[in-house]
Amino acid sequence: MMLTVLTLSQMGHVLAISVEQGSFLQRGPLSNVWLLGAVLLTFALQMAILYLPFLSPIFHTRPLTLDQLGLCLILSTIVFFGVEIEKWIRRRN
Repeated sequence: MMLTVLTLSQMGHVLAISVEQGSFLQRGPLSNVWLLGAVLLTFALQMAILYLPFLSPIFHTRPLTLDQLGLCLILSTIVFFGVEIEKWIRRRN
C-alpha cells in the first residue's frame, strides 16, 4: 500500500505543480495532454505491478482489496490538495 500511495502522491504532486499560477482544477486536465498521458501510464503501470501475477514476485507485491485501493487513492490526494491550497493562499496574499 505504501508503494501505491507514494506513486500516486507523486502523480498528484506533478499535476498540481504543472500549473504555476492558478489552479490545476480551473485549467483542467487537458491543458497538458502529454503530462496527463504520463500520469495515466504511470497509474496503469502501478496497477500492473499490483494485479498482474507474473509481476508480483519481481516487485514483492500482492493485490490490494478494493477498500485498500480506495484508501490509497484518498491518501494520495493529500499532496495534490495541499499544493492547491498553498497556491490559493499565495494568490490571496
